[in-house]
Amino acid sequence: MVPLSMLLPFTKPTNKVPLLKRFRRSPSSETPASSSENSDSLGFKAILIDFQIVFDRDPAARNWLEVLICYPGFHALCLHRIAHWLQIHKVSFFPRLISHFGRLFTGIEIHPGATIGKGVFIDHGMGVVIGETAIIGDYSLIYQGATLGGTGKESGKRHPTLGSNVVVGAGAKVLGNIQVGDNVRIGAGSVVLRDVPTDCTVVGIPGRIVSKQGKGCPLEHGKLPDTEATVIRSLLDRIEQLEQQVKDLKNLSRINQENYV
Repeated sequence: MVPLSMLLPFTKPTNKVPLLKRFRRSPSSETPASSSENSDSLGFKAILIDFQIVFDRDPAARNWLEVLICYPGFHALCLHRIAHWLQIHKVSFFPRLISHFGRLFTGIEIHPGATIGKGVFIDHGMGVVIGETAIIGDYSLIYQGATLGGTGKESGKRHPTLGSNVVVGAGAKVLGNIQVGDNVRIGAGSVVLRDVPTDCTVVGIPGRIVSKQGKGCPLEHGKLPDTEATVIRSLLDRIEQLEQQVKDLKNLSRINQENYV
């Protein structure tokens, strides 16, 4: 007897899907951002770029073995990319376990839900905290003690979004669901609570825009202007002017008195 499948070659296929394909999203169900993220930010290409960028960002990087073994920022990013891949594929427990292991191993806490672009460099890294809904653009530079956190217990998008080529100085805090544009430099110890336009430099508590020419070498963030010193200098100059005016008035008053006598 001839099998029915040979007589009906165009019968509707069954709904059985191989186990491996169950963990893959169909291209039609992905947005362009998520598609590029899966193929670019989560692959070996992104890890290779993370590795190569160390030599551009850190003058102390001398050979590949040293970077591969002794750079906690690179280790944290590698572990995060694995945890993030599991997170977006709806795997429970293990992403947080990998994140927790990375925190113990490197001192850098990155939530598996955070989205990190390629070429990001976390220098030194101890004490860096990156929240669940934070987004970091390509080729950004983050120094030790920096925090990309929230401002409360609200749900949804509650962490900052950083553009490309952003520099976050040591100990800086970027808090809340705010937008930080491309080529922005955030000075060490600053607290940023509001949106920052592209090509700006932010310093202080709370962060204030002191320059709108942020393009240049990201390692020059140490040449940020000292806003407090500028204000104090202007106050001293004003005091000197007032003292000179008072002195002139006294001299004028003395001359008038002498003429009157």
